[in-house]
Amino acid sequence: MTSDDSSPLLQLAYRPDLDILVGRWGYQPEPQELPAVYQQVTQVALQEHSRFWLQDIRRRTFNDPHTTRWLLSDFFPEMARRLGGRLFVAYLVGPTLHQTILNQPGYVSAEAYDDKPFAISFFGDEGAAIRWLQIQQTNKIQ
Repeated sequence: MTSDDSSPLLQLAYRPDLDILVGRWGYQPEPQELPAVYQQVTQVALQEHSRFWLQDIRRRTFNDPHTTRWLLSDFFPEMARRLGGRLFVAYLVGPTLHQTILNQPGYVSAEAYDDKPFAISFFGDEGAAIRWLQIQQTNKIQ
């Protein structure tokens, strides 16, 4: 799917009432669109000093393996360093993409990130994703 004038690639908003940075992806991006988008995420996260992110990717149909490797090996650890604490990312995904992610080789659960400067988890329900982020906020495992 490609962009149209009515659907931006990413709508990004900081929710001070929840202390959560919310990103809603409007369509499946082309890999070349991602650097500018992740620069935008970086700017807002640093401006708001937000280490708790909800990324709504329900309109996306697949994850680019190269981008996923970059996120896990470079972007998330660097963001945690720049934000001065552990980064927590809850991905809200549609059922088809959720199953694809869970069944892909190399998938690891949120618990596997215990020794990393970041943690990610995948959810099919927005309320559950927000609850997970709120638990991370109160656990002080940051």
